[in-house]
Amino acid sequence: MSVAEAPKLTKKDFESDQDVRWCPGCGDYAILAAVQKTMPDIGVPKDNIIFISGIGCSSRFPYYMNTWGFHTIHGRAPAIATGLRLARPDLKVFVVTGDGDGLSIGGNHMLHVLRRNVNLTVLLFNNRIYGLTKGQYSPTSELGKVTKSTPQGSSDRPVNPLSFALGAGATFVARTIDRDVKHMEEMIKRAAAHQGTAFLEILQNCNVFNDLAWNVMYEKESKAQHELRLEHGKPLVFGPQGARKALVADGFRVKVVAADSVPESQILVHDETNPAEAKALAELGLPDFPIPTGVLTAIKAPIYEDMILDQERVTIESKGRGSIDALLRSGDTWTIS
Repeated sequence: MSVAEAPKLTKKDFESDQDVRWCPGCGDYAILAAVQKTMPDIGVPKDNIIFISGIGCSSRFPYYMNTWGFHTIHGRAPAIATGLRLARPDLKVFVVTGDGDGLSIGGNHMLHVLRRNVNLTVLLFNNRIYGLTKGQYSPTSELGKVTKSTPQGSSDRPVNPLSFALGAGATFVARTIDRDVKHMEEMIKRAAAHQGTAFLEILQNCNVFNDLAWNVMYEKESKAQHELRLEHGKPLVFGPQGARKALVADGFRVKVVAADSVPESQILVHDETNPAEAKALAELGLPDFPIPTGVLTAIKAPIYEDMILDQERVTIESKGRGSIDALLRSGDTWTIS
């Protein structure tokens, strides 16, 4: 007898029975819908998927996914996710965080999960503000940002999430926008398929405390003018038809020129396997340069838990399994001087 083929899951299968409690108009709704829609296509059984979060508006995410979920403590989701991957390497782990949770109190934990190349996917919602605590400046708020906690303007230089991830050695780094649903779904799928730590920054709107922080990427005309859509093997060009601009090398720097003013051979071509190029692209931004979206880098590297579990296997094979009970009952003592 043939085994009946399992029915294909849909977005509805990943919607939980919990009331979604974000402010009306929040960009998190679009991200949630995109994640739920892409889950049936990542090729992982629903019972093997888990979402882990810290604290913040974005961190309510596990409640709204009909999967396993773990709402942890402020900034510690990457550490807990690392432990889970070591204990259950069969699970597909997503870490959902925000610019405050992931890059302030959780910055140290984020650094280590990225440098270790743990096989999980980080979705970082960047709205440049603390939303849950009602509008304080965050690590990604622009210099001079006036908020409740910086009435005279922020004196802190903002963290660039992409540069942070690349500097920590992330093997997959990408950026998308909450209102570009098709592109967001594509980036979520790419990130989920990566072997190693995938870091996806999602530019997200907080319409209550920092409305239109990414307006330049929302309005049709300004988006066409300022977005640099990255595609592997494609020239680095942007701008509306008839006024296309291109990136060319100027020594060790990148320069913007009119696309029709230079030979095509001089225009830089995107190579997502080149981390050095990715670091240069991550630093681009207004007013002098376009805002890159898409995959900056995707490279292969040893996976942390594979190496740890292999060490464990070799040790057990050579020395046998240890006994916690025997260790605790042994005559070994600690002397404190």
